[in-house]
Amino acid sequence: MHVNDKTDLLKSLKIERTASDEQEARFPGWVAPAGVGALALVVGVAAGWFLKPAPPAPPAPPVETAQTGSGASVARGGLVASGYVVARRQATVAAEVTGRLLEVRIEEGQRVRRGEIIAVLEPTLARADSGAASARAAAAEADYAEAQRVLVRTRTLADQGFASDAAMTTAQARHDAALAQRNAARSDAQRASAQLARYEIRAPFSGVVVNKSAQPGEIISPVSAGGGFTRTGICTIVDMSSLEIEVDVSEAYIARVAEGQRVEATLDAYPGETFPARVIATIPAADRSRATVRVRIGFDQLDPRILPEMAISVRFLDEAT
Repeated sequence: MHVNDKTDLLKSLKIERTASDEQEARFPGWVAPAGVGALALVVGVAAGWFLKPAPPAPPAPPVETAQTGSGASVARGGLVASGYVVARRQATVAAEVTGRLLEVRIEEGQRVRRGEIIAVLEPTLARADSGAASARAAAAEADYAEAQRVLVRTRTLADQGFASDAAMTTAQARHDAALAQRNAARSDAQRASAQLARYEIRAPFSGVVVNKSAQPGEIISPVSAGGGFTRTGICTIVDMSSLEIEVDVSEAYIARVAEGQRVEATLDAYPGETFPARVIATIPAADRSRATVRVRIGFDQLDPRILPEMAISVRFLDEAT
C-alpha cells in the first residue's frame, strides 16, 4: 500500500475532541466533587474556630499564707489570727459565811440586776444575834438619855449653889460612861445587822446567769471544807456588755498590730457573717513558751448571738485594705 494511503487511513481512525472533552481531559469528573468537598471542609474548620466557646477561666490561685505557729497566719489582705470570745466581767458568786442554803432564786439564762437577792442562807442564829444586839443598843440609848438629864439638872443646881462639885463630877462621869456604852451598843447592833445581811447573797453586778452550781439544802462556805459535801459557789454571772476577743499573735507579726486598728471578726458558728471590731490594746507581755503576744479586741456593736468562750477568727485590716 502506498504511504499516502496509510496516512489517510490513520486520519480516518482519529477521534475528534470538542472543547468540553478537552476540559474534561484536563480535569477528570471526580476532581470537581472532591474540590467542593475540600472547600466545605475548609469552611467548616474556619467556622468552628471562630464559633467555638471561650475556654473556662483558670482557677484562682490559692491565698498564700505563712503559718506563725500560734493560730495566726499572714494572708493577702491582712494578718489573720484565731482566738475566743471572753468576758471581762465574770464572777462566781459565793457566800461570805458558812450556812445551809434556804432558797435559790435564779436559773441559768436569767438576767439579774446589781444588788438583787439571788440566794438566801438559813439565818436563824444570825437573826437572834442581831435581835439581841439591837436590844442592847436600845437599853444603852435609854441609859444615855437618863445620864444626860441628870447631868443637865445637876449643872443647873450647881449654878444656883445647891449642888456640890462632887455631885457635878459624878453626873459628868455617869454621862460619859453612858455615852460610851451607847456608842459601843450601836456598833454591835450594826455589826450584827451586817452579819445577818450576809445570809442574803446578792448579785455583784448586772448580768446573765450562765451556771447554777448549788441547790437548796446544801451547805455553802466561803472556803473549801468538808470534802465534796460543801459548796463554795452558788452561780456564775457574766456581764454580756463586757464581751471582747482575745487572740495570740506571733512576736514576728506583732508590729503589724496597733491600738485602734480595724478588725473583721468571724465566729466559727456563723462563718458567712463578719462583725466589725477594733484593737483595744496589746498586752505588754509575751508568752516565752509560745513566742506570742496577747491582743484584746472589742466589738463595735454587740450581737445577742455572740456568747462567751465561742471560737472566733479575726483579720487585722491594713490601711490600704
